[in-house]
Amino acid sequence: MAEAYCVRDKMKVEMKDPTKVVMKNGKPAWKGTCPKCGNSVFRIGA
Repeated sequence: MAEAYCVRDKMKVEMKDPTKVVMKNGKPAWKGTCPKCGNSVFRIGA
């Protein structure tokens, strides 16, 4: 699973339903939700 930093919880969390996306500049990233608060989390890099 992918980890990301949740701004609302102020801690690293395991992403719920991570999805691999490509940013406008062509670089890979992961997008998902925080399992604790449901906030959107994002991590740059593959």
